[in-house]
Amino acid sequence: MIKQYTQEEKYLRAKKRVDNIKGFYANLLAYCLVIPFLFFINYMTSPGYWWFFWPMLGWGIGIAFHAFGVFGNNLIFGKDWEEKKIKEMMDKDKS
Repeated sequence: MIKQYTQEEKYLRAKKRVDNIKGFYANLLAYCLVIPFLFFINYMTSPGYWWFFWPMLGWGIGIAFHAFGVFGNNLIFGKDWEEKKIKEMMDKDKS
């Protein structure tokens, strides 16, 4: 049996999804700002041992899991993208 959602439930589900996407991009932005800073600290304090790779690797794996959790299988070319592209191509053919 398929559950029918009320408008309020649809809104709350959409808001949660948007919040998850915002959280992912905030995490990605923090990664892009912090990792170069860690590289700089590493370069200035102990250039003989590149320890910044460890937080970069660990956090990067975490971001990959976060992306998969937020976007699922639709990470790059999801079903929505495919349908939009097909419609776009069909609209171009009309011209």
